[in-house]
Amino acid sequence: MLHSLVLVTLLLCAVNWCMVQGNSQNELSNEPEAPIPADSLEYTHNKTIPEKIEKEVIIALSHYPELKDTPIDFVFRKDILKSFMQAQPKWYGVWQSKRKRKYVVKITPALKLKEKSIPVENLPSEALVGWIGHELGHIMDYQTKTGLGLIRFGIGYLTSEKYLKKAEQTADLYAINHHLGSEILSTKNFILDNADIPLAYKERIRRLYMSPEEVMEYIDEDGTLLPIDTDEP
Repeated sequence: MLHSLVLVTLLLCAVNWCMVQGNSQNELSNEPEAPIPADSLEYTHNKTIPEKIEKEVIIALSHYPELKDTPIDFVFRKDILKSFMQAQPKWYGVWQSKRKRKYVVKITPALKLKEKSIPVENLPSEALVGWIGHELGHIMDYQTKTGLGLIRFGIGYLTSEKYLKKAEQTADLYAINHHLGSEILSTKNFILDNADIPLAYKERIRRLYMSPEEVMEYIDEDGTLLPIDTDEP
């Protein structure tokens, strides 16, 4: 009998220790889990979304009601040059009316670090929402352009760093105007403060995108919409 009581006591202690460890792990998580909007089905209309990142994509889309009916495919691709994500119009529909255009957001399955990689679904949730929100900012920018304007944009994006910088900062501004400033800031801080991310990628972010300090200044504008210049540089 005494032997049984000792075993039961030891078992209860082990269970309690596991619960404490579990709570400690939860406290070390990156940030509280952001809830999916209650009307999430509204934002998945005409969208293809990988299950692994469904929550973050829906949260980002919920900030862009203008894109509610816009066809967008979110797809994993390993062959994205110099970027982790890339938003593009589907080129066979470039000459269609803006309302009928379709878009694709290409996403690398894992973020490459110096010695390893992080699967996209394991990235901090807020930073991932900011990344996606930035790409949706590009789509907002594309919708201001004619078919010929999109062709010019593609050429300028590939051949002119000045053009490229303007395009990336415009996408940041769209995201900030759609109340994703803190998420954009989270994305930038995750990249720039992470010692494992290659220096060349950090330098690209510093050179072409808005700085964290600039984002902070705009966040402090108390919700005032920022002017966005969509003219070609």
